[in-house]
Amino acid sequence: MTITSDSVVTLHYTVSTEDGTTLDSSEGKEPLVVLLGQRFLIEGLEDALIGKDKDDSFNVSIEPEKAYGERVDELVQTVPRSMFEGTEVEVGMSFRATTPQGEQSVIIIETSDEEVVVDGNHPLAGIPLTFDVNVVDIREATEQEREHGHVHGPQGCGHDH
Repeated sequence: MTITSDSVVTLHYTVSTEDGTTLDSSEGKEPLVVLLGQRFLIEGLEDALIGKDKDDSFNVSIEPEKAYGERVDELVQTVPRSMFEGTEVEVGMSFRATTPQGEQSVIIIETSDEEVVVDGNHPLAGIPLTFDVNVVDIREATEQEREHGHVHGPQGCGHDH
């Protein structure tokens, strides 16, 4: 079977930066099982999987616009430390912030006695990524999986519908 946009794909992967730094890997773990076409994977990886077959192994480089987007300087903002009243803030902490565009995750990248600098960019924004992928299995999604937008395992998906 060849992978299409509604396939359930089981795969092993390693994702790294251009300089070879490994960011994540399924090596030594259970493979990842996903329903394509549901935006679970980044666009560039989904695109690269379409047309592949079981047991295919491949390497693909994905530019930021098909991964986590380009960095947006305007998403880095300095806010008064008083906005975090009652919370001890440290560099690296993440919070949900209410913005004119809705809820957004931000990461604290700098602090001072009076101010906190937050970054609303995804941590991998602006970074080209390289994936090494091995397609372990492919099957058609069930009607229920397509309706629900996710894979159901042998014991169901773990929640009531």
